[in-house]
Amino acid sequence: MTFQPIVPLSGYSGWRFLQRTLPVQQATFEQSAPIQRATSYFKENIAGIRSAEDLVANRQLLEVALGAFGLGDDIDNKYFIQKVLEEGTEDTASLANKLSDPRYSDFSKAFGFGDSSIPNTSMPNFSETIVSRYETTKFEISVGEQNSDLRAAMNVSSALSDIVSGSANKDAQWFSIMGNPPLRRVVQSALGLPDSIARIDIDQQLEAFKDKAKANFGTDNVSDLMDPDIQEDIIRLFLVRSDAQFSSATSRFSIALTLLQS
Repeated sequence: MTFQPIVPLSGYSGWRFLQRTLPVQQATFEQSAPIQRATSYFKENIAGIRSAEDLVANRQLLEVALGAFGLGDDIDNKYFIQKVLEEGTEDTASLANKLSDPRYSDFSKAFGFGDSSIPNTSMPNFSETIVSRYETTKFEISVGEQNSDLRAAMNVSSALSDIVSGSANKDAQWFSIMGNPPLRRVVQSALGLPDSIARIDIDQQLEAFKDKAKANFGTDNVSDLMDPDIQEDIIRLFLVRSDAQFSSATSRFSIALTLLQS
Protein backbone atom coordinates (compact mmCIF):
# COMPACT_ATOMS: atom_id res chain seq x y z
CA MET A 1 0.00 0.00 0.00
CA THR A 2 1.30 3.46 -0.94
CA PHE A 3 1.59 6.05 1.82
CA GLN A 4 -0.95 8.85 1.41
CA PRO A 5 0.41 12.34 2.17
CA ILE A 6 -1.18 14.20 5.09
CA VAL A 7 -2.63 17.53 3.95
CA PRO A 8 -4.99 18.78 6.70
CA LEU A 9 -5.16 22.39 5.47
CA SER A 10 -5.77 24.14 2.16
CA GLY A 11 -4.39 27.34 0.68
CA TYR A 12 -1.17 28.93 1.84
CA SER A 13 -1.56 27.47 5.33
CA GLY A 14 -1.63 24.01 3.76
CA TRP A 15 1.49 24.86 1.79
CA ARG A 16 3.37 25.95 4.92
CA PHE A 17 2.35 22.74 6.72
CA LEU A 18 3.45 20.64 3.76
CA GLN A 19 6.82 22.38 3.61
CA ARG A 20 7.45 21.77 7.30
CA THR A 21 6.61 18.06 7.07
CA LEU A 22 7.89 17.38 3.55
CA PRO A 23 11.15 15.53 4.36
CA VAL A 24 9.42 13.00 6.63
CA GLN A 25 6.37 12.57 4.40
CA GLN A 26 8.41 12.18 1.21
CA ALA A 27 10.76 9.65 2.79
CA THR A 28 7.82 7.58 4.06
CA PHE A 29 6.19 7.73 0.62
CA GLU A 30 9.37 6.56 -1.13
CA GLN A 31 9.66 3.58 1.23
CA SER A 32 6.18 2.29 0.40
CA ALA A 33 6.10 -1.06 -1.39
CA PRO A 34 4.72 0.03 -4.82
CA ILE A 35 7.30 2.82 -5.16
CA GLN A 36 10.12 0.54 -4.02
CA ARG A 37 9.14 -2.13 -6.58
CA ALA A 38 8.97 0.35 -9.44
CA THR A 39 12.23 2.14 -8.66
CA SER A 40 14.21 -1.03 -7.88
CA TYR A 41 13.18 -2.60 -11.21
CA PHE A 42 14.15 0.60 -13.06
CA LYS A 43 17.58 0.77 -11.42
CA GLU A 44 18.27 -2.89 -12.18
CA ASN A 45 17.18 -2.85 -15.83
CA ILE A 46 17.45 0.59 -17.43
CA ALA A 47 21.17 0.27 -18.27
CA GLY A 48 20.31 -2.55 -20.68
CA ILE A 49 18.01 -0.30 -22.73
CA ARG A 50 19.75 0.97 -25.86
CA SER A 51 16.90 2.33 -27.98
CA ALA A 52 13.57 4.11 -27.76
CA GLU A 53 11.93 0.98 -29.15
CA ASP A 54 13.36 -1.08 -26.29
CA LEU A 55 12.06 1.40 -23.72
CA VAL A 56 8.48 1.62 -24.99
CA ALA A 57 8.37 -2.19 -25.21
CA ASN A 58 8.97 -2.47 -21.47
CA ARG A 59 5.93 -1.08 -19.68
CA GLN A 60 7.50 -1.20 -16.20
CA LEU A 61 10.47 0.88 -17.28
CA LEU A 62 8.34 3.20 -19.39
CA GLU A 63 6.03 3.90 -16.45
CA VAL A 64 8.92 5.25 -14.38
CA ALA A 65 10.49 7.06 -17.35
CA LEU A 66 7.28 8.92 -18.21
CA GLY A 67 6.27 9.36 -14.59
CA ALA A 68 9.51 11.18 -13.84
CA PHE A 69 8.45 13.95 -16.21
CA GLY A 70 4.76 14.05 -15.32
CA LEU A 71 3.82 12.32 -18.57
CA GLY A 72 2.34 9.16 -17.10
CA ASP A 73 -0.93 9.63 -18.99
CA ASP A 74 0.95 8.86 -22.23
CA ILE A 75 1.81 5.31 -21.15
CA ASP A 76 -0.35 3.80 -23.90
CA ASN A 77 0.72 6.25 -26.64
CA LYS A 78 3.73 4.12 -27.53
CA TYR A 79 4.19 5.23 -31.15
CA PHE A 80 4.04 8.89 -30.15
CA ILE A 81 6.49 8.46 -27.26
CA GLN A 82 8.90 6.43 -29.41
CA LYS A 83 8.90 9.20 -32.02
CA VAL A 84 9.53 11.86 -29.36
CA LEU A 85 12.50 9.88 -28.11
CA GLU A 86 13.95 8.85 -31.48
CA GLU A 87 13.91 12.33 -33.01
CA GLY A 88 15.72 13.84 -30.02
CA THR A 89 16.01 17.57 -29.39
CA GLU A 90 19.02 18.82 -31.37
CA ASP A 91 16.98 19.30 -34.56
CA THR A 92 14.59 22.25 -34.18
CA ALA A 93 12.14 20.38 -36.43
CA SER A 94 11.99 17.33 -34.14
CA LEU A 95 8.64 16.36 -32.66
CA ALA A 96 9.70 17.17 -29.09
CA ASN A 97 10.67 20.71 -30.11
CA LYS A 98 7.43 21.23 -32.02
CA LEU A 99 5.25 20.41 -29.02
CA SER A 100 4.24 23.38 -26.86
CA ASP A 101 4.65 21.41 -23.63
CA PRO A 102 8.38 21.52 -22.73
CA ARG A 103 8.14 18.35 -20.66
CA TYR A 104 8.46 16.30 -23.85
CA SER A 105 11.74 17.89 -24.87
CA ASP A 106 13.04 17.51 -21.29
CA PHE A 107 12.08 13.82 -21.43
CA SER A 108 13.68 13.25 -24.82
CA LYS A 109 16.88 15.10 -23.90
CA ALA A 110 17.21 13.20 -20.61
CA PHE A 111 17.30 9.80 -22.36
CA GLY A 112 19.30 10.98 -25.36
CA PHE A 113 18.22 8.28 -27.81
CA GLY A 114 17.94 10.73 -30.71
CA ASP A 115 20.83 13.00 -29.79
CA SER A 116 23.74 10.58 -29.43
CA SER A 117 24.90 7.18 -30.63
CA ILE A 118 25.32 6.25 -26.96
CA PRO A 119 22.10 6.85 -25.00
CA ASN A 120 22.19 8.32 -21.52
CA THR A 121 20.73 5.11 -20.10
CA SER A 122 24.26 3.72 -19.87
CA MET A 123 25.68 6.78 -18.13
CA PRO A 124 26.69 6.66 -14.43
CA ASN A 125 24.02 7.92 -12.02
CA PHE A 126 21.39 8.05 -14.79
CA SER A 127 19.00 5.70 -13.00
CA GLU A 128 19.35 7.63 -9.73
CA THR A 129 18.53 10.92 -11.48
CA ILE A 130 15.38 9.56 -13.14
CA VAL A 131 14.26 7.68 -10.02
CA SER A 132 14.62 10.83 -7.91
CA ARG A 133 12.42 12.75 -10.35
CA TYR A 134 9.93 9.88 -10.43
CA GLU A 135 9.64 9.72 -6.64
CA THR A 136 9.15 13.48 -6.40
CA THR A 137 6.56 13.57 -9.17
CA LYS A 138 4.61 10.59 -7.78
CA PHE A 139 4.53 12.25 -4.37
CA GLU A 140 3.23 15.45 -5.96
CA ILE A 141 0.51 13.43 -7.70
CA SER A 142 -0.50 11.87 -4.37
CA VAL A 143 -0.71 15.34 -2.84
CA GLY A 144 -2.76 16.45 -5.84
CA GLU A 145 -5.31 13.72 -5.23
CA GLN A 146 -6.14 15.60 -2.04
CA ASN A 147 -5.44 19.17 -3.15
CA SER A 148 -4.66 20.03 -6.77
CA ASP A 149 -3.48 23.55 -5.89
CA LEU A 150 -0.76 22.23 -3.60
CA ARG A 151 0.41 19.80 -6.28
CA ALA A 152 0.67 22.67 -8.75
CA ALA A 153 2.66 24.70 -6.22
CA MET A 154 5.08 21.82 -5.62
CA ASN A 155 5.81 21.63 -9.35
CA VAL A 156 6.96 25.26 -9.68
CA SER A 157 10.62 24.93 -8.73
CA SER A 158 11.48 21.91 -10.88
CA ALA A 159 9.48 23.17 -13.86
CA LEU A 160 11.19 26.57 -13.81
CA SER A 161 14.57 24.90 -13.42
CA ASP A 162 13.97 22.74 -16.51
CA ILE A 163 12.91 25.78 -18.53
CA VAL A 164 15.86 27.95 -17.51
CA SER A 165 18.36 25.16 -18.20
CA GLY A 166 16.72 24.36 -21.53
CA SER A 167 17.05 27.81 -23.16
CA ALA A 168 18.84 31.10 -22.52
CA ASN A 169 16.38 33.11 -24.63
CA LYS A 170 14.04 35.12 -22.39
CA ASP A 171 11.03 35.06 -24.70
CA ALA A 172 11.49 31.34 -25.38
CA GLN A 173 11.50 30.73 -21.63
CA TRP A 174 8.23 32.63 -21.22
CA PHE A 175 6.69 30.68 -24.10
CA SER A 176 7.76 27.48 -22.30
CA ILE A 177 5.99 28.64 -19.15
CA MET A 178 2.90 29.41 -21.20
CA GLY A 179 3.10 25.99 -22.86
CA ASN A 180 3.40 24.05 -19.59
CA PRO A 181 -0.22 23.72 -18.33
CA PRO A 182 0.52 23.13 -14.60
CA LEU A 183 3.15 25.88 -14.41
CA ARG A 184 1.13 28.30 -16.49
CA ARG A 185 -1.82 27.88 -14.15
CA VAL A 186 0.28 28.91 -11.15
CA VAL A 187 2.17 31.79 -12.77
CA GLN A 188 -0.87 33.18 -14.57
CA SER A 189 -2.91 33.21 -11.37
CA ALA A 190 -0.03 34.67 -9.32
CA LEU A 191 0.27 37.50 -11.84
CA GLY A 192 -3.47 38.18 -11.63
CA LEU A 193 -4.08 37.40 -15.29
CA PRO A 194 -7.55 36.08 -16.22
CA ASP A 195 -8.17 32.77 -17.98
CA SER A 196 -9.53 34.74 -20.95
CA ILE A 197 -5.98 35.84 -21.81
CA ALA A 198 -5.51 32.50 -23.55
CA ARG A 199 -7.87 33.71 -26.28
CA ILE A 200 -5.71 36.63 -27.42
CA ASP A 201 -2.71 36.62 -29.78
CA ILE A 202 0.24 34.65 -28.39
CA ASP A 203 2.63 37.62 -28.68
CA GLN A 204 0.18 39.78 -26.76
CA GLN A 205 0.01 37.09 -24.09
CA LEU A 206 3.80 37.15 -23.87
CA GLU A 207 3.86 40.91 -23.29
CA ALA A 208 1.11 40.63 -20.66
CA PHE A 209 3.05 37.98 -18.73
CA LYS A 210 6.28 39.99 -18.87
CA ASP A 211 4.60 43.28 -17.89
CA LYS A 212 2.82 41.69 -14.94
CA ALA A 213 5.98 39.91 -13.79
CA LYS A 214 7.91 43.17 -13.81
CA ALA A 215 5.13 44.91 -11.88
CA ASN A 216 4.78 42.13 -9.28
CA PHE A 217 8.35 40.89 -8.88
CA GLY A 218 10.50 43.70 -10.29
CA THR A 219 11.77 41.58 -13.19
CA ASP A 220 10.60 39.95 -16.39
CA ASN A 221 13.58 37.59 -16.61
CA VAL A 222 12.49 33.99 -16.06
CA SER A 223 15.91 33.15 -14.61
CA ASP A 224 15.21 35.63 -11.79
CA LEU A 225 12.10 33.65 -10.87
CA MET A 226 14.46 30.91 -9.67
CA ASP A 227 15.15 33.07 -6.61
CA PRO A 228 13.60 31.22 -3.61
CA ASP A 229 11.94 34.40 -2.27
CA ILE A 230 10.31 35.17 -5.63
CA GLN A 231 9.16 31.56 -5.98
CA GLU A 232 7.59 31.73 -2.54
CA ASP A 233 5.79 34.94 -3.56
CA ILE A 234 4.51 33.25 -6.73
CA ILE A 235 3.19 30.29 -4.74
CA ARG A 236 1.68 32.48 -2.01
CA LEU A 237 -0.14 34.70 -4.51
CA PHE A 238 -1.39 31.68 -6.45
CA LEU A 239 -2.73 29.89 -3.36
CA VAL A 240 -4.26 32.99 -1.80
CA ARG A 241 -6.06 33.92 -5.03
CA SER A 242 -7.15 30.33 -5.67
CA ASP A 243 -8.53 30.07 -2.12
CA ALA A 244 -10.36 33.38 -2.53
CA GLN A 245 -11.97 32.22 -5.76
CA PHE A 246 -13.06 28.95 -4.13
CA SER A 247 -14.52 30.78 -1.13
CA SER A 248 -16.39 33.18 -3.40
CA ALA A 249 -17.82 30.32 -5.48
CA THR A 250 -18.82 28.42 -2.32
CA SER A 251 -20.50 31.53 -0.92
CA ARG A 252 -22.50 32.06 -4.12
CA PHE A 253 -23.58 28.41 -4.07
CA SER A 254 -24.67 28.67 -0.42
CA ILE A 255 -26.72 31.79 -1.15
CA ALA A 256 -28.37 30.15 -4.14
CA LEU A 257 -29.14 27.02 -2.12
CA THR A 258 -30.67 29.11 0.68
CA LEU A 259 -32.89 30.94 -1.80
CA LEU A 260 -34.04 27.65 -3.34
CA GLN A 261 -34.87 26.23 0.08
CA SER A 262 -36.82 29.33 1.17
